[in-house]
Amino acid sequence: MSVQGLTTAEFAPLRAAFEDCFALGQHGGSVSVVHRGALVAELWGGFADAAATRPWQQDTLVNVWSCTKGIASVAMAMLVDRGLIDYDQPMARYWPEFAAGGKGDLTVGECLSHQGGVDGLSVTMDLAGLYAGAPYAEALAAMAPLWPPRSLSVYHAISLGSLVAEPLRRITGQSFGAFLAAEIAGPLGADMFVGLPEAEEPRVAEIIEGRGAADGIAAVLAGPHPQAWQNPAIRPVEPNTRTWRAAEIPGANGQATAKALALIYGDVVSGASKLLSAQALAEATKVRFDGVDAAHGGPAAYGAGFGLLQQGARAGSFGHSGWGGSFGFADPGAGFGMGYTTNQMLGFDDDIDPRRKRLVDCVYAVLDGLN
Repeated sequence: MSVQGLTTAEFAPLRAAFEDCFALGQHGGSVSVVHRGALVAELWGGFADAAATRPWQQDTLVNVWSCTKGIASVAMAMLVDRGLIDYDQPMARYWPEFAAGGKGDLTVGECLSHQGGVDGLSVTMDLAGLYAGAPYAEALAAMAPLWPPRSLSVYHAISLGSLVAEPLRRITGQSFGAFLAAEIAGPLGADMFVGLPEAEEPRVAEIIEGRGAADGIAAVLAGPHPQAWQNPAIRPVEPNTRTWRAAEIPGANGQATAKALALIYGDVVSGASKLLSAQALAEATKVRFDGVDAAHGGPAAYGAGFGLLQQGARAGSFGHSGWGGSFGFADPGAGFGMGYTTNQMLGFDDDIDPRRKRLVDCVYAVLDGLN
C-alpha cells in the first residue's frame, strides 16, 4: 500500500510502522507527530472509501469519535485559564437548569471525570434530538442522576459533550463548533470541525464497520450501566450521514486529520502554547478519578475530561482515543503530541489495538534513541 507524506530523518522509522498498519487492519488513515513544537511526521495512505476508489489524501477528514472529547477538554481548560470557569464549582453555577434532580452540588470536575451519574439519558431520545442539541441538553439537565454521584465512574460516551458545550455556550455565547474554529483550530491551523460545513463534505472518509467494532458496546448494553449507548442508539456507520456530520456533538463527532490532533496536543506541551498556560494544563490533567469503570469493568483514570491511561503511552500522558481506532494524546515528559486517524473501525476486546501499539512503540523508540 502506497504511503505518502514526510518525516524528519530521525522519525523515518515511522513510515515503516505506518505501512505495517495496513496488514494489521487499516483501510485508510493518517498519522502525525509534533515534537517540541515542530511537525516531525505527517503520513497518510490507503483509501477513503470502502470501495477503494478514492485515495486517502493529505487533507482527508474522518470522524474521530471520542477523540473529540480530548479537544473538548482543551476548550474547557482554556475557559478555566481565562478565569471564566472553575472545575471545583458546581456545574449549575454556569448552567442553572442542571441543578434539577438533585444535581445542584455536582462540580464541573466531577462531571468531566465521568462521576456525575449522567452517563446517559433516563428518557427516550431519538437521533433528531441529539442532532438538534437543545433537546438532548435539556433532558440531561432535567434528569436525576442514574446512580449516586461520586460513588462510581461510568463512561459518559455522548453526554460528556453537552457537559462541555452547554456551560461553554452560556459563558462565551458561542457554540462548541464555533469556539473550536475560532479559538483552537484557527490559531493552530488545525484541520478539525465539530459541525462540518457542507462545502467540506467531499473530503470526508467513509467509516467502515470492521470486525468486532461494536462488541464492546454490546457488552456495555448487556451490563448494569447501559444508558450511555441508549437514547439514542448510535450505529458505527452513523457518521456516513450528512445529518451526523452537520450536527455538533462535542463528545463524538469531530471530523479531523491526524495532523490536527497532533498540532493541538503538540501545542499544549510545547512550552510555548498558544492555547494553555502550564498551570491550566496541570489543573486539567490532574487525577480526578483512578479506578475501575463500572460499565465495562476495565481500569480508568480521568482528569477534567482527559483520559490519563492512554494505551501504549507512558506515565504522565493524557488525551483520548476514539471508537474503532483513532487516537490523539500528548506526553509532556517526552514533549510530543500525536494523532492517528482511520476509517476502518475494529475491536480488540481489552487488548491494545495493534495498529496503535505499532505506531506508539515506534515513536517512543525514536525518542529513546535521541536521548
